[in-house]
Amino acid sequence: MDERALAERLITYDTSGLDGLRVAAGFVKGWLEAREIDVEEIDFNGLPVLTAEIGPRDAPAVVLHGHLDVVPGRPEQFLPRLEGDRLIGRGAYDMKGALAAMMCALHDVAAESRMRVRFLCAPDEESEDLHIRSTDEMVRRGFVGEFAITGEPTGLHVGVQAKGVLACRIIVRGRAAHGSTPWLGDNAVLKAIDVFRRIETLPFSRVSSELFDRPSINLGRIQGGDALNKVPDECSMVVDIRYLPNQDPGDILEQIRGIPDIDIPRTFIRKPAYVSRQNPYVMALTDVVGRLTSGESLSVGRDGASDAGSFLEAGVPAVEFGPDGAGHHGPDEWVSITSLARYRQALGDFIRHLPAGLERPEGLRAVEGGLS
Repeated sequence: MDERALAERLITYDTSGLDGLRVAAGFVKGWLEAREIDVEEIDFNGLPVLTAEIGPRDAPAVVLHGHLDVVPGRPEQFLPRLEGDRLIGRGAYDMKGALAAMMCALHDVAAESRMRVRFLCAPDEESEDLHIRSTDEMVRRGFVGEFAITGEPTGLHVGVQAKGVLACRIIVRGRAAHGSTPWLGDNAVLKAIDVFRRIETLPFSRVSSELFDRPSINLGRIQGGDALNKVPDECSMVVDIRYLPNQDPGDILEQIRGIPDIDIPRTFIRKPAYVSRQNPYVMALTDVVGRLTSGESLSVGRDGASDAGSFLEAGVPAVEFGPDGAGHHGPDEWVSITSLARYRQALGDFIRHLPAGLERPEGLRAVEGGLS
């Protein structure tokens, strides 16, 4: 079974919308079932969530977590192409390449009798509905294990930290006037741009941490004005702040609220992801990865938010770990074909070697797991 060919097939599905998600989920389900892996499809607000398990129910469990959805792309981005070692296409790196390798690895270890592997394929990791996610719900229902790996892009490094999310809807007030005499008004759209520039210079924007040089601040959406010949008197924008594990989102909000002529009617906060590097499961995974790659394989912090946080909130140690590539959410997103093979092997080796570690006298107790 070729993880590259499987990744190519997954890329062809436009899973930025419901129809594509349903068709792609049907393919994933059929692919696994054709290899004698039972799959359950669960409806979550009209979206298909897939789960599968192999191994004894009473054995220690590892969760392999991925997502099938992608951000929107142009039609040609769903036609995968090869350039040397690069597989290019929407979702190649985030994260259909990793998902394909996870599916292959699940089959590779299907005969393992000493470990339980639980596979969770989410349809809404990229969703703008930040308040409710299928992974949160599945964890709430008990779809957990002793350790979880989510296959977000990490360049074959083990991601032990990810930034938190502070999304703010900000209303900026101005004063209306006729479009021919803009100097008589106070243009709320222009003021909104100035507000965003001020946010970029607030004290929180200059904070750094061990794994991150700064928070990230993005103006994700802006809308203002209701007539061509009128100075806009109101503008709405959404600012997406990815804050560091050592920052307080409440303090960030307080700094933003100090800017005049704005209201913040809605916010969403998702905590940063953090797991100790000394967690024995993290160390075991890092050891396996280190034998397959060169250089440092630990201590990666991801700028994007992480569904690993769903597991961490439940006290389950979790990391992000994915193949090598670049350009996710961009026009030339790609994943390394060579790294997909290594990624598949790393997942399989990790699961196969875990029982020996569990049988050692000291075992592999997650004494520093979760949010501790």
